[in-house]
Amino acid sequence: MQPIRFERGTELSDERFGSGAPLLCCHGGMAPPAYWDAVVPHLSGYEVVVPERPGFGTCLDDAETTPAEAVLEREAEYVRELVDEIREATGRDPALFGHSYGALTALEAATDARVAAVAAYEPAVLPEAYRSEADLSERMAALIEAGERREAVKRYVEQVLHPGGIDDLDAWLDEWPVWPDCVALAEAVVRMNRAVERYRLPTRLDVDAPTVVMAGTGGPDFLRESARNVHDALPTSRFVEFDALGHGGPSEDPERVADAVDAFLRDRVDHA
Repeated sequence: MQPIRFERGTELSDERFGSGAPLLCCHGGMAPPAYWDAVVPHLSGYEVVVPERPGFGTCLDDAETTPAEAVLEREAEYVRELVDEIREATGRDPALFGHSYGALTALEAATDARVAAVAAYEPAVLPEAYRSEADLSERMAALIEAGERREAVKRYVEQVLHPGGIDDLDAWLDEWPVWPDCVALAEAVVRMNRAVERYRLPTRLDVDAPTVVMAGTGGPDFLRESARNVHDALPTSRFVEFDALGHGGPSEDPERVADAVDAFLRDRVDHA
């Protein structure tokens, strides 16, 4: 496709895989678009669209100075523009599938975009009691300022992806294929975390499209709690929980998560 011109002429592109009902996948705050590489093969019957998010691989002029409050809306607006482009090109309303911060972005975009359905895996929303004391963005920013980029991103892995601990984390990270890309995104992760720490979940999310909210039993308790809170705030939502999966569920067991997404979307999207 032609890159979308977004915000003062910045061009953002996407990758597309397969054919069928359009499914727009929004990656999480620490992962590059390649996060979806393991998931895409299990989404046959869909044209999977994986966008490059503002500030994640493309440096916007104001990437470092955008207020935290504006970061989420900027990314949601980009998703809305891409939804419009997909509808114009295909004649069909796309579905959205988001992970973590990408799930929150998908939900926010769906409040003012015509989409067929939304699948959200552990949206990056903090329960109020947890949010009021959250300081991950500050701790990460201090480490980056001190030249410790790798240590800064490790704090995110320790707190969000593997809060229960992992044997020899450094060795595990060295074997993780996307780890170098994650370290390169350190500043973007800080901006994302600031936006999450300041986001307050409304009593009701104005998303008219049918939605499935997913969570894993093996991740942080606060994210499972927040997934339930998001589910409760949606007018039409189904809740699905995966035994033993953590916050990285779509990459940990892509077939199981993709099958659940497909089962939910199958009768809600246009496969014609």
